[in-house]
Amino acid sequence: MKFLMSAVLYIALTVGANAADLETLNGLRDGDMKKLNFHSDAKDVSQAVFTAPDGTEYTLADWQGKIVLLNFWATWCAPCRHEMPALDALQGELGGDAFEVVTLATGRNAVPGIERFFEEVNIQHLPILLDPKQAVAREMAVLGLPITVILNREGQEIARLRGDAEWNSDSAKAILRALIAG
Repeated sequence: MKFLMSAVLYIALTVGANAADLETLNGLRDGDMKKLNFHSDAKDVSQAVFTAPDGTEYTLADWQGKIVLLNFWATWCAPCRHEMPALDALQGELGGDAFEVVTLATGRNAVPGIERFFEEVNIQHLPILLDPKQAVAREMAVLGLPITVILNREGQEIARLRGDAEWNSDSAKAILRALIAG
């Protein structure tokens, strides 16, 4: 009986803590971040392989242990191109052992075109990663671009934003810092 009462109390505290965290995170949303929707339950992500230009293969599991801001984009997508400098600045400021911005070019994106674009807008901190057959995007129900998802340390999707956003805004950084600290 004591065990059952302890289990019920633990579950209640856990649920209460998660609700408080979600409430706190939602309270930090301002400006473009109002489009960021936190999920009530974490969702599994794609295990499909994607590559770097040199052919090195990755899966999203390679970033487990970090909070990840995963951005699906394409060179032909004007809103994607617009938000890329903010994503780069965010990675430059917050990127490290606990957090990383991962940009995944989905669909047809020629590497020379990506490199040229990165050079034009002075992208210094973001990786060039390719999902040419849209395997990751399809498995994660990415319909339209850009789509940005936040992954928890376990590699599960906890939030999603459709469209472009100022990812280097005070609101975005406050949300991400809260997740990194949590």
